[in-house]
Amino acid sequence: MERTSSIRRRTVARQHKAEVMIAGEQLRLKLHDGKLIKDRRYHLRTYPNCFVAQELTDWLVSHKEAADRVTAVCLMQHLMDHDIVHHVCDKRSVFKDAKLLFRFRKDDGTFPFNTEVKIFMRGQRLYEHLIADKNSILQLREEHGVAYQRSFPGCQFIDWLLQNGEAESRRQGLDLCRALQEHGIIQHVAKKHEFFDSGLLYQFCINFRRRRRLSELLNDSERDKDEGKAAHAQEDHHLDSPFVVRRNSQRHDGAFQSVLKRNVTCEELLAPGAPFIKKVLTVIGDTLGWGFVVRGVAPCYVQAVDPGSPAAAAGIKVQQFVCQVNGQCVLHLDYRTVSRLVMTGPRTVVLELLEPIE
Repeated sequence: MERTSSIRRRTVARQHKAEVMIAGEQLRLKLHDGKLIKDRRYHLRTYPNCFVAQELTDWLVSHKEAADRVTAVCLMQHLMDHDIVHHVCDKRSVFKDAKLLFRFRKDDGTFPFNTEVKIFMRGQRLYEHLIADKNSILQLREEHGVAYQRSFPGCQFIDWLLQNGEAESRRQGLDLCRALQEHGIIQHVAKKHEFFDSGLLYQFCINFRRRRRLSELLNDSERDKDEGKAAHAQEDHHLDSPFVVRRNSQRHDGAFQSVLKRNVTCEELLAPGAPFIKKVLTVIGDTLGWGFVVRGVAPCYVQAVDPGSPAAAAGIKVQQFVCQVNGQCVLHLDYRTVSRLVMTGPRTVVLELLEPIE
């Protein structure tokens, strides 16, 4: 079960990275069309194909790609964290709303073409080829009485790869298909099987042609709803997520449950002599997020912690109430707002928590 959970989490993370790459490329093309990307001169030196951070922030807000300048900066930082954008001299790792020059790595040839990126680009090319094919194998098909749009039998996909010179043997074709599945590009229609050279049906998980809004990059809940995926604990809105976060139910003892049932107030939490201990913990997020889920409406509390996550390593536990996030008081905010503060903030999150006295 642990291995399955880990594999699925990696798949979700890879799918999100793919979405970031697609959204970044769509943005790059728009900026070229709008002439925001061009050669610029600074201190007697010309920097080709770059943009001014402040001008791009203006553009993102005016084109409603971001609600405000703070969100625009968060979006661009997300692209920087995924190696889509970088400072022209690589002197800065943080995107700032200032007169600084940045560039898309695809425009200067510094994009890191690792195995993961190569598989993604291969999957995109295959998808485009299949969509353009008049006699495409992507069709409405049924498996166990359920119809699936744009699905294909595994054996037919391998036949197609061989016919189009994408594989030299069925073994090579099978290996390619399993790599595409491992990287979250294709999947079994019912998510029950790995890829087999058989009549089982599969689909592309990613619609490469769909126009992405940049706000989707910071909105995992919308992505989950559209694609039916469970997200990691950055903003897990599903109480019974099947594989991301296991709720530590044994710590939900009667005393804590009674506190929740009578809707403890913020004033009670902060009252002198209240049965809580204050803790300040620092969580450094990884590529999958921070690994904890908050619930509740003013105040919020930690409902679940992924056992192998940064949150668990930092000492975060279920039943802790969240008082501050990066110095901002959140006692009077609901869990969605608190989750969003964590998601759109820096990778290192400082939390002030109140833990019930055992």
